[in-house]
Amino acid sequence: MSDLSAAEEAARDGAALAPFRVRSYRFQWPADLTTSWAFEMETLILGWYVLVETGSVLMLTAFASLQYLGTLVAPLFGLAGDRLGHRNVLCMMRALYATLAAVMMALAFSGTIRPLYVFCIACLTGIVRPSDLVMRASLVGSTMPPRQWMRAMSISRTTMDSARIAGALAGASLAAAMGMGIAYAVVTCLYVGSFLLTLGVDAARPAAPVPEGERAAGVSHWRDLQDGFAHVWNTPQLLGVMWLAFLVNLTGFPLVNGLMPYVAKEIHQSGQSGLALLVASSATGALLGSIVLTRMGRLFPPARMMLVCAVAWFVFLMVFAQMTTPWAGMMVLLFSGFVQSLTMVVMSVVLLRCSDERFRGRITGIRMFAIYGLPLGLLAAGQLITYIGYPATATLYCMIGIVFTIVIALRWGSELWSARAPANVIGGAA
Repeated sequence: MSDLSAAEEAARDGAALAPFRVRSYRFQWPADLTTSWAFEMETLILGWYVLVETGSVLMLTAFASLQYLGTLVAPLFGLAGDRLGHRNVLCMMRALYATLAAVMMALAFSGTIRPLYVFCIACLTGIVRPSDLVMRASLVGSTMPPRQWMRAMSISRTTMDSARIAGALAGASLAAAMGMGIAYAVVTCLYVGSFLLTLGVDAARPAAPVPEGERAAGVSHWRDLQDGFAHVWNTPQLLGVMWLAFLVNLTGFPLVNGLMPYVAKEIHQSGQSGLALLVASSATGALLGSIVLTRMGRLFPPARMMLVCAVAWFVFLMVFAQMTTPWAGMMVLLFSGFVQSLTMVVMSVVLLRCSDERFRGRITGIRMFAIYGLPLGLLAAGQLITYIGYPATATLYCMIGIVFTIVIALRWGSELWSARAPANVIGGAA
């Protein structure tokens, strides 16, 4: 009977939707989904608004960069999650999103919306929004059994990918057909829904407590952060992954995130609908990648797959930069999104696998520092495009990405490329 029970348990764990057996995950997934939909709708609506109202690619890249200001304070959010509970911090963050969206909705309905107001609200949102991913990953790590991490992270990734499809299309359609006021009413409702769903996430597993001796000594939060940075520095696998995360945010994501409105309008000569289709094409590929990982992710060495897919992603982005027609670009973006999803999901799993449980919130927070490469890449791209154009800028970024991905693979080969490295153990805690 025990053997039969063990076999049944293994079969249930092997099911693609096994993470939904955990009650907390059944609340977290729809909460993350509604948040991601709202994020994508906001990004598309406001990015197009800024580009049309200002007519400047520099202003577009500046606006997109503001959304990542919070990367500088993401470790503090991770620390707050470790100390106060990741669910509690996430609830406060999503309540703030809903409040700011309601303000934007009021401005749109009253006809008083201006680019300056958009920049101010984007700045406030940008301080908090990047840490949403920190809390999501930390919740998966603390509420799911390690053997389900790969599937749980893959399914979690579908919230962002599906949002980039449906959220982008819905945002463009609503804004074009009914105006920003109605579009932002929908965004506000999504944020309110995500807040209510997050309340149902399991808060029973608190963060690691501070040892009694350290509490008596009055260990500061700064020391806690130092311990997190020291853990990354002294763990080669984590250090290599952090550098790769910075690289893809510096050279890859600017081309598919903040600059997509410019590509749609200036390169492909299309409107909001064309922009939505480009975004949706990339997201469809990413969604397919996430689905494949739920079925086959445990069959490949994680860290090695991460590096190979990162190089493939840069190759596809380089090809996309040469496309001048929307349909050709959409096909290339489909493949680009597929390998991008494999890269980023596996990266999150490797971080969870190699991090000490006591530092998990701080490590995912420190990982968000890498996203600071995205606004830097956006701002630099805005300048370069004015001098050498988009195709040359994108090609340069991709060449840099490929070269330094290979450098990372060589520098941390024993930790990230070797088949015997813990980060490449097939199955295991993934």
